[in-house]
Amino acid sequence: MSDEESKQRQILVGETDSGADLKLPVVELLTGRGFVTGKSGSGKSNTASVIAEELLEAGYPLLIVDTDGEYYGLKEEYEMLHAGADEECDIQIGPEHAEQMATIALEENVPVILDVSGYLDEDVADELLREVARQLFVKEKKMKKPFLLVVEEVHEYIPEGGGVGETGNLLIKISKRGRKHGLGIVGISQRPADVKKDFITQANWLVWHRLTWDNDTKVVGRIIDTEYKELVSDLDDGQAFVQTDWTEVDVRKIQFRRKRTFDAGATPGLDDFERPELKSVSDALVGDLQNISERKEREQDRINELETELEKKEKRIETLEDELSSARDVSSAARQMADALSNTDTVQSQLPGEGEDLRRLHEEIADLEAERDELQEELESRDERIESLEDRLAGQSAEVDRLRSENEQLRAVVRDLESDESESATDENAASDDDSASIVQAGGDDIEFGYTPADEEPDRETAADDESGFVVADEERELADLLEVQWISDRVARACEGSQCSAETAEAILGLFATEGRLRTETVAARVDRSRVAVQSLVSELRTEGLLERSAERTYALSDDVRAELSATAADQ
Repeated sequence: MSDEESKQRQILVGETDSGADLKLPVVELLTGRGFVTGKSGSGKSNTASVIAEELLEAGYPLLIVDTDGEYYGLKEEYEMLHAGADEECDIQIGPEHAEQMATIALEENVPVILDVSGYLDEDVADELLREVARQLFVKEKKMKKPFLLVVEEVHEYIPEGGGVGETGNLLIKISKRGRKHGLGIVGISQRPADVKKDFITQANWLVWHRLTWDNDTKVVGRIIDTEYKELVSDLDDGQAFVQTDWTEVDVRKIQFRRKRTFDAGATPGLDDFERPELKSVSDALVGDLQNISERKEREQDRINELETELEKKEKRIETLEDELSSARDVSSAARQMADALSNTDTVQSQLPGEGEDLRRLHEEIADLEAERDELQEELESRDERIESLEDRLAGQSAEVDRLRSENEQLRAVVRDLESDESESATDENAASDDDSASIVQAGGDDIEFGYTPADEEPDRETAADDESGFVVADEERELADLLEVQWISDRVARACEGSQCSAETAEAILGLFATEGRLRTETVAARVDRSRVAVQSLVSELRTEGLLERSAERTYALSDDVRAELSATAADQ
């Protein structure tokens, strides 16, 4: 399939409330950032399975991180590698298999179900996911192949309230930077309020199934619009509001189709459970992974064997040291006896045969000393082996330190660049302040701004009827200065905190409403170069704070209070 065909390829996943088919573009799914949510039983996992089925049917591989063991039913129709800790998996794996798993998925085009539900040690499961995701990201930098990473229960890795660990930070990195390498990600969760808002606002396609908890519906109101806060609670099973950045219609009500394959995540009932016949991947593929496991087992067995042997040698050394100590005592006694025998005064008093005993003792001592030397050589050989292993460990530690140092340097460069951009923006604003010819206008004509001949009287009634409702013009001040009114700036700050947007973006958006009057959110998003999701979230917060009012669906304007304040401020200039 050519690149052009791939870009135009779409998959059918359901139908709109008007009965029209809903098709999603393959390239946006594979390389984009998605978020699917809904309470238990509302259909979110079915939606993820439908998207997976259609991508597999079209020949595109993907990797699904299965936290509850509910995706193996896909093997009823598709050859997928089911890897995890349970015996029901095709292969039992650990973090040491991460690179091979990424190679299988990306280079050999084998779809993978990474089942982390069976690991008793959560740290092992977390490390496995982290290493597989890291290998996918590294390989995609070179391959740049459209590929989708599906992560169930994403709130466990990137929680809103708690700390985000190394695995969560890596998933956020993929959501922000993976697209340009071809690596897409979709997070699935039944509690959007528990998912870090940075991840949700980065998404360019979102699926909202039924939600009933107040904290969750508030998220819907902020991201889509306040009217959907109540509507999302009334959705039926399988229905959802679909929000995308690539269509003119921002939000559509969709009924997703049922998945074709076996539903392994369905709640068990009283009927007999019959597991369908599942397709398997090639024995050669599983054999390669088993070789990695067997090699690790052999290495562990060898380590255990060497540790046992070392323990035996240490006990042998202790025994020989005791024997050597005893031999030294015997040697000392023998020397004393030899001295006595060499004394002529006492020779006649010695008994026959004592010289033989002395020679035997000396020979035994010599044998013991030779055995001691052999043991010392064994100890030296063992010490050399230990030193060699320590050198290898030190080399690896040095490499890790080097990589960490490079990472910190890169972060410093990024911070410097961001600082330079901020200073550049400040300089531009300062230059604008010094330009005596610049005039900041908030809508209106020459009469409204006082630029008429001295003998002409401004038409106050005409100015009052202007749509903007206020006048902002001053050669010495810009619109940003006029927005520094205390109660306005406080509400802007709260709106930015609630929407995860910057104050600069908020001021730019308020400036657009001040100069152009009523605007739709997609127009504002295009003008400030931010995603519709992020802009809609900020606009909803500004409306909550009383700075904006909604004049029509997804159309907003400055509130009467703000327009009055700005008009009064302009009149004082």
